[in-house]
Amino acid sequence: MTEKVIDLGAINPVEIFGANEINLKLIEKQFPKLKFISRGQNLKVIGEEDLISAFSLKMDTILSFHHKYNRLDKNNLERILMENANNVPENDLEFSDLILFGNNGQSIKARTANQLKLVKSVLKNDMVFALGPAGTGKTYTAMAMAVRALKNKEIKKIVLTRPAVEAGENLGFLPGDLNEKLDPYLMPLFDALRDMIPGEKLNYYMENGTIQIAPLAFMRGRTLDNAFVILDEAQNSTQPQMKMFLTRMGKTAKFIITGDVTQIDLPTKQPSGLIQAVKLLKDIAGIDFVYLDASDVIRHPLVKQIILKYSEINEEKSNQRNN
Repeated sequence: MTEKVIDLGAINPVEIFGANEINLKLIEKQFPKLKFISRGQNLKVIGEEDLISAFSLKMDTILSFHHKYNRLDKNNLERILMENANNVPENDLEFSDLILFGNNGQSIKARTANQLKLVKSVLKNDMVFALGPAGTGKTYTAMAMAVRALKNKEIKKIVLTRPAVEAGENLGFLPGDLNEKLDPYLMPLFDALRDMIPGEKLNYYMENGTIQIAPLAFMRGRTLDNAFVILDEAQNSTQPQMKMFLTRMGKTAKFIITGDVTQIDLPTKQPSGLIQAVKLLKDIAGIDFVYLDASDVIRHPLVKQIILKYSEINEEKSNQRNN
């Protein structure tokens, strides 16, 4: 008799074995000559070596399916157990606008033409600037591409950063220590991640450094290699900060810089590093710029109207400066 222990890692056992181990019972039915003992994150299998090898191949497929789709229901499991390992259920075939499957198998897609343009640009280029107003999905789409790259093992870590500038507020006046001050400020990044990665796995990635979130000032001195790096709210970076960030890029890294030049919260006399970077880098091969607009807004319909009204004001100010 042979024994083998399969470690589920950061996966919640219920997601694999089902409530009341209903999925595990299906597996036991498919492999009646094997004995299974489930304890926490580990599944011990006891039996003949050839049967354990056959089960291990099925288990690899089961875990791969969960890794890709973030779900495993009874129907999925039955099809995997009954079909060849290379068969993919027809209703799970990917479409051109699909980026990845989030929690509970939710399809996370490029939902507008410009979002799809951003996806294609990120696949083609190592540095992409995604520019546009709030609610156009810049950060969310960038985050989805980062998680997709991590799932596909194209990179080893995701690094997310923002300049520590807030709209009309100062972090120093917030209560608590540094981490407590930064948690609300970094919340938009956490919100996106929670849509795409199950809670326990996300905590695991945060603890072991696979996913890192930090203020822009913490990037100084680092070389970011084998990583997918997102600079969010880049309009609030100073010119020296932007230069510092862009030169952190290692040989096997992807950088996405997102920002909205109409919402700069820097002091009046402090020029934005994003505006300068767009002007300086526009002719460099391998760096692409994707512009999103009100047509890409996927929040409440009123948000699109609000953006259009504020755009009119910005155009009036620009015309006044030019006249």
